[in-house]
Amino acid sequence: MFDKLFSPESVQQALDVLKTEIPFGIWETVYVTVLATVLATVIGLPLGVLLVSGDENGVRPLPKPLMHIINIVINLLRSIPFLILMIMAFPLSRLIIGTSVGTVASIVPLVVAAFPFVARLVEGSLREVNPDIIEAAQSMGATPFQIVWKVMLPESVPSLISNFTVAITTVLGYSAMSGIIGGGGLGMIAINYGYYRYKYLTMVVAVLFLILIVQIFQTVGTRLTVKSDKRLR
Repeated sequence: MFDKLFSPESVQQALDVLKTEIPFGIWETVYVTVLATVLATVIGLPLGVLLVSGDENGVRPLPKPLMHIINIVINLLRSIPFLILMIMAFPLSRLIIGTSVGTVASIVPLVVAAFPFVARLVEGSLREVNPDIIEAAQSMGATPFQIVWKVMLPESVPSLISNFTVAITTVLGYSAMSGIIGGGGLGMIAINYGYYRYKYLTMVVAVLFLILIVQIFQTVGTRLTVKSDKRLR
């Protein structure tokens, strides 16, 4: 694999791809990752709140059969490998986007794969809130909605930001795999130019840019987490 990694032909192709394909590939990767994470958060955040507030010990308990069904669905979606989930989401992509191939179409399976993950992350963050604070709010006559909106969510902001950073880096990894089904971005470049054509230097270059994007997301997320943590002030 690495015998001709730095051969003149491989180096030239890597330079050509770096000039012509990589800039747009970076844009597609960031665009798909951010949009898919936002949409997954729109679905996963309320679902995570529901998992905590609707628990039998929550601020607004819901029927146990309903909570049991929600947990089963979330666990089922989380247990399916992403490559298989992408294929299973083809009909949904065609229904929503009109096609199952391409950069935009890859957002659908990314959201389906990410929102259960986000829901569990939100659930974990909210369960870290001090129960004494919630009891104090209840004793003051706060409604379940007020407790969630004005107590639980604000108190868990640092943990939520940290977990959303984990989510966006996970979605970034998924987006790279979506190149197998025709999704765009750096994943497609690594697969089409590097793997299929045996030009592994091009693949290495694409992977290095993926690592760089992950580092940027992680750095920004860590700084926002520290800045929002009232305990560090």
